Amino acid sequence: MHSPPVDSPPRPQAHRIAAGVTGLLALCSVLLLALVATEWHPLMTFDEDVADTTHRWAVDERGVTHAFRILTDWVWDPWTMRILCAVVVVWLVWRRADWWTAIWLAVACALGTLVQQGMKAAVDRARPVWPDPVDSAHYAAFPSGHAMTAVVVLGLLLWLLHHHGVGRALWLTAVSVSVISVVGVGLTRVWLGVHWTTDVLGGWLLGALTVAVAVLIHLRHRA
Repeated sequence: MHSPPVDSPPRPQAHRIAAGVTGLLALCSVLLLALVATEWHPLMTFDEDVADTTHRWAVDERGVTHAFRILTDWVWDPWTMRILCAVVVVWLVWRRADWWTAIWLAVACALGTLVQQGMKAAVDRARPVWPDPVDSAHYAAFPSGHAMTAVVVLGLLLWLLHHHGVGRALWLTAVSVSVISVVGVGLTRVWLGVHWTTDVLGGWLLGALTVAVAVLIHLRHRA
């Protein structure tokens, strides 16, 4: 007996996983935010110890410090990431005529920037201050804008590659570049003495939370 064709059912398991990851990231983000906002002494001591150590290295290793400044100011700068996002948005509209995904990507990246700036204003955490700084930065410290923007943009682009089922070689290359970039930008911000370690961790967590929320919306729309 021939059975009639049916449409592919929604994928509730993917929705549950995305919702669970979103909840876990939200919990971790709120916990870290509370500890930073209340200046929990063990965490502050940890931040200061790491900052003191890495600053001594940055002063001594001028060549490494110069390379890190180039990477953080040009390669992993938030505006570089936003330009990359804008290029993908244009490509989605021009080559694939996928207006919904293009708008979804642009809105998710913009939301990440708004969350980042709002959090900086709300927490208003001072950056490290040095008598012999190797770099400078403006605005409040928590969360790290470089770290958060890298996670949001690269995380969303990785999701799109996974969603469209790209080849193994391209996927592994994209994952490797993204991991190196996310970890690298966090390390450079601490090394250059413009962020505390928990600023970077907060940027990673809030960036991942933004990506998780965006993915959950994408899955529900496609279902």
